[in-house]
Amino acid sequence: MYITIPTALTLFRIVLLPVMVIVFYAPFRGANIAAALIFIAAAITDWLDGWVARRWNMGSAFGAFLDPVADKLMVAVTLFLLVQENPTPLLAVTSAVIVGREISISALREWMAEIGQRATVRVASVGKIKTVMQIVAIVVLLYQHDLESLRPFYVGETLLVVAAALTIWSGLQYVRAAWPVLRQQR
Repeated sequence: MYITIPTALTLFRIVLLPVMVIVFYAPFRGANIAAALIFIAAAITDWLDGWVARRWNMGSAFGAFLDPVADKLMVAVTLFLLVQENPTPLLAVTSAVIVGREISISALREWMAEIGQRATVRVASVGKIKTVMQIVAIVVLLYQHDLESLRPFYVGETLLVVAAALTIWSGLQYVRAAWPVLRQQR
């Protein structure tokens, strides 16, 4: 199989995942900043692989499959790390909503593709906004050092709540788009 540049970037994002986990738990000063920077690098490769694929027509079926898997792995594992380190009920529930929605919508997309209706559940603009909000929230939560008047953990937690609300909203949009097909499949 030929690996395109976008697919290589996606694979790189997957390789960054265990590196981020190791750095997250590393006992050195600045490990939190390094983990946040690794997450940012992963987010940049997510944007870059899509841009390269569209710009130079390098899309592939394997890349189309792998890209959302890499995204969901990075977000889910990072949220698990954050909840483990900061087991607040709000962070736990918010993370569960985000991960649960990702699993549910992935299953919906898979099923819709299986019945030939993949185009019915395309990514909407609110989904892109949700992704940006999630990335910003997770980076802030990974960083989480108190600054003089700003407490990044609480800012990150609040941003993650907003991301969870957008997650629910975009999930409902996917279900709404798929609903006519779902009703016919009874």
